[in-house]
Amino acid sequence: MASVLVLYNGPIYTFTAEAPTAQALAIRDGRIYAVGSVGRVQAAVAGLRGDSLNLQGRAVVPALTDAHVHITLQGLASMEVRLAGVASLEEALGLIADRAVTLPAGAWLRGSGWDHVAWGRRWPTRADLDVVCPAHPAVLLRKDGHSIWVNSMALRLAGISAATPDPPGGVIQRDRDGEPTGILIETAMDLVRRVEPELTEAERLNALRLAIHEALSYGIASIHVPPTPDHATAPDTLRDLQTLRARDELPLRCLLHLAQPHLEAAIALGLRSGFGDRWLRIGGLKLFADGSLGSESAEMLTHYEGRRHTGIATIEPETLEATIRRANAHGIAVAVHAIGDAANRRVLDALERAAADRRAPGGAVAPLSLPNRIEHVQVLHPRDVARLAQLEVIASMQPIHATSDMEMAEALWGSRCALAYAWRSVRDSGATLAFGSDAPVETMNPWMGLHAAVTRQRPNGYPEGGWYPEQRLSVAEALEAYCVGPALASGESAEKGRIAPGMLADLAVLTGDPFRSSPAELPAITAAMTLVEGRVVFER
Repeated sequence: MASVLVLYNGPIYTFTAEAPTAQALAIRDGRIYAVGSVGRVQAAVAGLRGDSLNLQGRAVVPALTDAHVHITLQGLASMEVRLAGVASLEEALGLIADRAVTLPAGAWLRGSGWDHVAWGRRWPTRADLDVVCPAHPAVLLRKDGHSIWVNSMALRLAGISAATPDPPGGVIQRDRDGEPTGILIETAMDLVRRVEPELTEAERLNALRLAIHEALSYGIASIHVPPTPDHATAPDTLRDLQTLRARDELPLRCLLHLAQPHLEAAIALGLRSGFGDRWLRIGGLKLFADGSLGSESAEMLTHYEGRRHTGIATIEPETLEATIRRANAHGIAVAVHAIGDAANRRVLDALERAAADRRAPGGAVAPLSLPNRIEHVQVLHPRDVARLAQLEVIASMQPIHATSDMEMAEALWGSRCALAYAWRSVRDSGATLAFGSDAPVETMNPWMGLHAAVTRQRPNGYPEGGWYPEQRLSVAEALEAYCVGPALASGESAEKGRIAPGMLADLAVLTGDPFRSSPAELPAITAAMTLVEGRVVFER
């Protein structure tokens, strides 16, 4: 007879309409067996052997999902020069110099997280890097993942000079004489990436283990993993997650998106979105419609404030539409990166035409195994807000971007910010929100994201009253976007995201109660314990 585990003496938030709170729950065979009052749960398990866990007043919620995390890069970031939050170029150069002197001959210096906006909006240059790292090729990824900062040695190895043309969908930043400055944007990054030594399997697996442990420490038990803009990590990540699964070292659930170059191979194999098991499944086809706000490559309908450009379309409109239609026609959903209002409109237009392809004579649209989604949905034109719900497109958004980017957004988008990071408007339209972190672009900590979603403020209380506070969510709405929304996005809402009999026993026991805490206390909450199928996989 299978044993049971009973959790009691703490508020249990189920995210079900019938009984939103409970006093106790029982787990059997990795699933919720009973939930409700202490007496009801005790009656349900009478005669069954098992154990009990006294919550000692701690709150329980369904385990969270990070619906957009570059999991290998998150682990690697902890092994490289970390420039996230570094306040000045001088401080960054000091950290780079410290790392450079520790490297063996011939090794590449890698890092990530820098933000030139925090450095007075001055882009760093190869000359800056050459001073502190003259003997090693250096590649440092900007915090948004859409541009890299390299030194002269890296440019030389990649064969990049004044005569090198900008690749389609990318920019080689140049000085007044036409010489590369050391900043490569969007597809121009590939010019260096293709000569950069590949990571070993051992390095990648170690990075994954580090990042997975961090995720579990926050109460995250599922992740959705997109490929990076250069697509390079996608095959390795799928292979590495399978390796961990075969070794019984994968303690959380993964939905892995495919990279655009692999669409035809997936179609030839008959691979469809949703294929896999409850640990590792295939998601959608990741496409990139534009760049990022920080690199000024997000595609906008009108000029950036004080600029004479509208960003970059990283894929031709005809190619975007044809790719979406082809993927959907073969049972593969899409997950399209779109930041700017022009990019979001182009994606919605393409998704609308793809839905028309699947429309039966009676008018109904044949569903996909997983819904299509837009990643980021960072700024919308008012005419496009309602279209997400109309087209049943998941809005995969990252709350922490709003409070991180607000000054930059104000400077570059002006009044358009009224519909930037517009969670309230998107939710009220009827669309499904699926929240994530975009780590290592931002912190993976979902409780920082929850605070941002609820307050539209940074943890220090800035700005007073919140940035465009009309876009705030309640605690329940924001947590639903970390629990229920991602389960809908991954086609697993019958098993995950809520606490009810028959659902998987993926749970987060918290150090604080988000429903009884003040907004200012939300960032300090984290997981005291994380359970996956009733098994404790993290304990603080």
